[in-house]
Parts: sequence; structure tokens; C-alpha cells
Amino acid sequence: MTENAQQQPPAPDSELPTQYAPAEVEGPLYERWVERGYFEADAKSEKPPYTIVIPPPNVTGSLHLGHAFQHTLMDALTRRKRMQGFESLWLPGMDHAGIATQNVVERELGKEGKSRHDLGREAFVERVWQWKDEYGGKILGQMRRLGDGVDWSRERFTMDEGLSQAVQTIFKRLYDDELIYRAERIINWCPRCLTAISDIEVEYQDDDGELVSMKYGEGDDTIVVATTRAETMLGDTAVAVHPDDERYKHLVGRHIKLPLTDRTIPVVADTHVDPEFGTGAVKVTPAHDPNDFAIGQRHDLESLTVMDERGVITVHGPFEGLDRFEARSAIVAALRADGRIVAEKRPYVHSVGHCSRCKTTIEPRLSMQWWVKVAPLAKAAGDAVRDGRVKIHPQEMEKRYFDWVDNLHDWCISRQLWWGHRIPVWYGPEGEVVCVGPDEEPPSGEGWTQDSDVLDTWFSSGLWPFSTLGWPEQTPDLKKFYPTDVLLTGHDIIFFWVARMMMFGLYAMDGEVPFKTIALTGLVRDQFGKKMSKSSGTAVDPLDWMNAYGSDAVRFTLAKGANPGTDVPIGEDWVQASRNFANKLWNATRFALMNGATIEGDLPPAEQLSATDRWILSRLNETVAEVDALYDDFQFAKLSDALYHFAWDEVFDWYVELSKTTFMAGGEPAEVSKRVLGEVLDVTLKLLHPIVPFVTETLWTTLTGGESVVIAEWPKDSGFRDPAAEREIETLQQVITEVRRFRADQGLQPGQRVPARLTLEGTALAPHEAAIRQLLRLQPEGDTFAATATLPVGGATVALDLSGTIDIAAERKRLAKDLAAAEKEKAQATAKLGNEAFLAKAPDNVVDKIRGRLTKADEDIARIKNQLDGLPQA
Repeated sequence: MTENAQQQPPAPDSELPTQYAPAEVEGPLYERWVERGYFEADAKSEKPPYTIVIPPPNVTGSLHLGHAFQHTLMDALTRRKRMQGFESLWLPGMDHAGIATQNVVERELGKEGKSRHDLGREAFVERVWQWKDEYGGKILGQMRRLGDGVDWSRERFTMDEGLSQAVQTIFKRLYDDELIYRAERIINWCPRCLTAISDIEVEYQDDDGELVSMKYGEGDDTIVVATTRAETMLGDTAVAVHPDDERYKHLVGRHIKLPLTDRTIPVVADTHVDPEFGTGAVKVTPAHDPNDFAIGQRHDLESLTVMDERGVITVHGPFEGLDRFEARSAIVAALRADGRIVAEKRPYVHSVGHCSRCKTTIEPRLSMQWWVKVAPLAKAAGDAVRDGRVKIHPQEMEKRYFDWVDNLHDWCISRQLWWGHRIPVWYGPEGEVVCVGPDEEPPSGEGWTQDSDVLDTWFSSGLWPFSTLGWPEQTPDLKKFYPTDVLLTGHDIIFFWVARMMMFGLYAMDGEVPFKTIALTGLVRDQFGKKMSKSSGTAVDPLDWMNAYGSDAVRFTLAKGANPGTDVPIGEDWVQASRNFANKLWNATRFALMNGATIEGDLPPAEQLSATDRWILSRLNETVAEVDALYDDFQFAKLSDALYHFAWDEVFDWYVELSKTTFMAGGEPAEVSKRVLGEVLDVTLKLLHPIVPFVTETLWTTLTGGESVVIAEWPKDSGFRDPAAEREIETLQQVITEVRRFRADQGLQPGQRVPARLTLEGTALAPHEAAIRQLLRLQPEGDTFAATATLPVGGATVALDLSGTIDIAAERKRLAKDLAAAEKEKAQATAKLGNEAFLAKAPDNVVDKIRGRLTKADEDIARIKNQLDGLPQA
């Protein structure tokens, strides 16, 4: 052992308070990290890069458990890579959230009795920027509270000047490559937000409606159709039947009277119609239904729009001016009065689309919009995963990704909003259409106007991995940190965001992927696995838990539930348990420091180490290797569990306890164990740091005197293994565990001392007699010792004198009852496993469970018999 290793620092009582108070520690620590620039990445560094871009939260948003969950995992990845010597960049930012933000500001204007139209477009947009500067970005401060190690010097916003230039650049390129076009199509229209929304922004839910069957035509030309949206009949321009349906062949090509109007409409034959569904005839309203629009295209039908942008009927007549739902009732009543209603079914539960933002019922609407032709882009996005350039984790999520990109429809990218990236297209007085790039002057003069729509928010966020690094300029950041390494996000936005980043990244960056790995997480649920919701009272504000238990406790709880691709149940009890773990770290480290644990000097060679020291160092290296492998496989739950059990069970419950005897004995073995304990704590705190950064920073800097664990070197597996020491300590643990169980079975208090004779000669346990006696509260046998119980375990014998402590007859009776129950359990399990018919039918997991019951019964029988044999005869 080196001289330095023997020099112990003074007991650090004053350096580490008796109790851990997260609220006093976390805020100042985080600010110190930021001030010292630990999270800032250097594009000029020669270190290998490691890059993650944050899924940009909405500027209107606040931290919820889903954010806290994913941010914890991203933070863990980047903190570990930084410690491993990578130039680690975790890039933060926010999304301008077009619809959500405009809605917020419009509500504020409404309180003043104004609308955006009172202000005009320019003044309204200025008002939104004012709101953003004053109230937006609340979540950024909450990210600091969680401990997000992001590079704040690179914070971006999707409406920044640089990102706006990126949007205009890619729009121009796509337009010139004929991958962006303008066309009239059926879109999802929100009558509340007054804009188109994409298919994936529609939430479907079962609503109570009314299915009405009504009669079109007269006499022999009568045909019955059914609908849940009777108001759209005002825009019917045909009735469609299947071409092979014999019931209606005589009507195909003829015109029939459309009720409540002065129009006649044709009957057309189309294979889209299912002759087995309903009457086999469907009304066709091309301007208000996507399937009807397709039929209309095939049969050159007129498209009649019958309601305005707010869902109000515009057709001249008795229903004009009625809201769509009011018109529905009025039209059914009029049809009933006219004898046209054949059948009514209500309530009729059916799936109805709603706006994901305001929950208003979506109205399919024919509208002139801008579209991205996605076929070639989607193919490239699929190929990048198929050929292995991008890995999806877990791999079973690939199917979901392919199902989407292989069947992607053209993407409607225009939104009827004022807040957002305005479409860079100008229209001239003679019908000219000019798309303008970022370095081009827009046309001017009388009659020239810019398109009034803005781009879908997901259009700009689809550029996020490269626009945030300076594209379209070839910046040092772009050269150093692109492509990014990992996209970690929820499986629920594969369609919203992941596929779009893939399409745009491959297109804009000449075939280079935007990220190498897509790590998909599940969603956070309540402790019963149900979706959290404010209405049901199960929604949780993570800040409440952070205030009560500390950010580390929330982070550790979330990480422990993070199995790839599966949902994460979480309850307050689990956060309390994680808080207890942080307290255990604190108390155990404080104890170690008070007893001289140190990292000074080199570790002594193996021959100078006790078996206990060699065991814990062997287990430490195995844990380092295990944790590294699990990180590389994104198995956060397993690595958190491995660290939890190593720290709590092996280090604190066993190594620290076993070392107490050594410390009390003093001398050279004690000095060696203090150095080993320091090493174990040093490495354990580093391994835990990416997930629980605050408590580990405080403990590690106190233990080591180092500047910060944030910039400390990540532990490496030294390769040291000692299977013999591991077996020896496992035997020791077995002895202590069995005797503790026996003591508990006898009703002895944990601290109650019992005279005992230990027979350890010739076993590997001989050097551990002092530790065994200390941990089991066993006194020397003394002159009057009389063994009343003898326990053969682990090759050793522990004889106890329990005279005066238990009722032997009652104990025999109790054990006999337990033995009978165990033997009955064994008999039942043996009978089932011996039944060939049962084995042939039972699932593997059921059979495995019964085998486990049999093993447990055998163990219980052996243990109880040993206890009975150890009791004196009554």
C-alpha cells in the first residue's frame, strides 16, 4: 500500500450534513454546472461527437411526466457520453406550436373584447411575439429544475431567423423539385380553430349519434341510403351502388330526385361500395367526405360545398344559417314530415374525429391547400431503416414505422393561421405563381400578394436535427455534430415527427440520415397502468413530486420503469421509495467518510486484499460491465435496477456491514478496506450520476475533493474478477441469512444477543468469525453454554443456546404445521407435473410457475427440517 493511501482525511462531519435536503442542494448545483459551462459543446474539439436534439416542447407547454420521463433518459445518455470522453451535445429548443399558441393569444384578446382581425395580421403576430417573450417557454425553467444538462448557449426556437431561413430554403427546393404542389382536396377542418389539421392530429372517439335511413327518388326510382350526417345531403351529387348489385342495375345511369331540393342526381356504379353493408347504396357528397371525393373524381361529379368554415349551412333555403348540428336535426325533421325517413337508430355509437387541440368535431371539407408529395421521400425514409443506416429500438417497433412510411398519403402542410412560417409563394395580377427562396427578393407591385397560409408546425420541426445546427449554412456545428446519434422519443409520435425528420433529413442532407438510432419509449401511466388525465384526477404535476421528494427521486423512479417501447406505470409510493434510496446513498456515504473511506493512492494488489474486499471489487467490475451493456441497449429499467441492487444490497447492506468489524479491529486490514470502500463509492456514484445527478454530485465531490462528477471519467471495467471470493462471500451471506431467518422464526428481536458456538474450522468461513458474530448478535458460548438448536449451513455449524428465550414445545408444533403445508404444496405441484395431459395443454409460463412452486416447497421442507433438528427434545 502506498504512503498516500494510509493518510486519512479528517472525519467530514461538517462537510456533509446529517440529512439530505434536496431543495437546498439541487438549484444551486444546477446553476453552478451551467455557469461553469459543463454542458456546452465545442465544435472545434477533437473528441468524438455525441449528439441528441431535444424533441422541442411547445412554447405554450409546461413540464409533465412524459417530458420528465424522456428528458431523464436523454440526460442520462448525454451525461454518460460526456464522462466517457465524447464532445456531448444535448441541444434544447422549443416549437412555436402554431395552432396552440394562436389559440392562447386569441383567448387573451377575447378578454379585451377583440379578435385578431381587429388588430390585423402584422399587429397580431407582434402580439404573439410579445406573449412568447413574456409568458412562453415556462417549460425551460422547469427543465433546469429537473436537471437537464442541455447546452443553453445553443437554444433554438422554430421561429428563429436561422430556422425560418431553413424552412424557406427547403420549401423552395421541394417546390422546384415538384415535391410541393397546390391542389383542392378533402382535408380535416376544425370549425373552432378555423384551419386544416393533419390526419394524425385527429383524435377518434366513440360518440352517440343517430343513423338515419332515408328514401331518395320516387316510385320505381326509389333507393334508400343511410347516414349519420344528414346535413351533408344538401351537397349530395350522386348515389353509388356496386356494379354487380342486381338490385340496383336498372337504376345505374338514371337520375333520381334529391329530397328537400330542386335537384336530381345520378346513380353511379362504383366498386368502392360494399353491397353487403346496409342497403348497399350510399349517398355521395364529394365536398364533405374523402371517400365520396374519390368516387366523385372517378365519375366526374360536381363538388358542392354546403357549409362555411365555421360549420354553418350556406345553401339557400330553410336551413341556411343553421349550425351543422342544428341543421342535422332540422333536416331529419323535414324528411320525416315528407315521409322520407325509413328508419332511425339512436343512440348510434360510432367513431368520430375530433381536433386534438380543442376537441371540436372535425368536418371533412374540400379545400385548396398546399401538399408535399411524399412517395419518394417516404421510400427513402423506409430504405434507411431497411438497410441498417438507422436502427429502431426496440426492433419490434420497425413494423409500426414501416406500416406508416410505406402507406403514407400526401401531406397537407398549409394551415389557415397567422402565427407560423408564412408560405413563401406570391400570386400576381395575371395569375402568376412565384415561390421565393431566402436569398431572393419577393415580387412587388400592384396586384402581387403573398399566400395567406402558414406551414404546418411539423414542417419546421421536421428540420430540427439539422436546422438547429445551422443548415442551410455549412456551419462548424453542422459539420461536427450531424448526423445526430440518438433520437429518443415516445412511440406515439413516430408519425407526427420521426418519419418527417427522416424524410426531410435524407432529402436536405443528400442522403445522410438525421440520426443513427431511434430509441422509442412508452408513455407514462398511473400506477394501475391507466392513462393519466386531469378529469379523472390522476394527472400528476412532476414539480409537486420534485418539491416533495427531490428531482433525483422522480428521475430514478422514471428510469426504473423505462423498458424499451412499453408504457411506464408510476405512483407516488414509488417516488417515495426512490427518495429513500437517495437517503440511503447519503447516509451510507456519510458513514463511510466518517470512518475514513478514501480514494487516495492506488488500490493495493489483490494479495493484500481480504476476501471481502476482493468480492466487492469483483462485483463492482461486473456491475460496470453490465451497466455499460445495458446503456448501449437502451435498457434503462434494467440498468437502474442493477445499480439499485448493487448499491443497496451489496455495497451498503453487505460490504459496509462486513467492513465494520474490520474497521473496529484497526491496523493494516482496516486501512486497506477504507481504500477499497472509497473506490467502490467513487465508481458507484459515477455510475449513478447520469440518472440521479444532484445527490451523486454532492457525495462524490465530498468524497473525492474533485471539481465535479459531471466531468469525471466514466468508470471502466478493469477486468478484475475473483470467482473464489464471490463464492466465499456468497456462502457467508447464506450463513448469516439462514441464521437471521431462524432467529426471526423463533421470535427473537434483531438486537437480542444469543450465546453461540461456531464450528468453522476447515471452511472458508473461518476468517469471518468476528463478522458473523457481529452481524448475528452472537455472544461467546461461555461456561454454561448448552446448545438447544444446531444449524448446519454453508459447510459450517452454528449452535445456539436458546434456553429461556423460546417455548420449545410450541415451536415444534408451529414448525410441524409449516412442514405439513410445505409437503402438501410439494405433493400438489408434483402431481401436476406428473400429469402428461396437463403438460400437453398448459402454457409454458404456467408449467414454469408450477416448477418454481416445487423448488420453493423443497427448499422450505429442507429449511424447516433443519430447524426441527436443531431444537432440543421436549
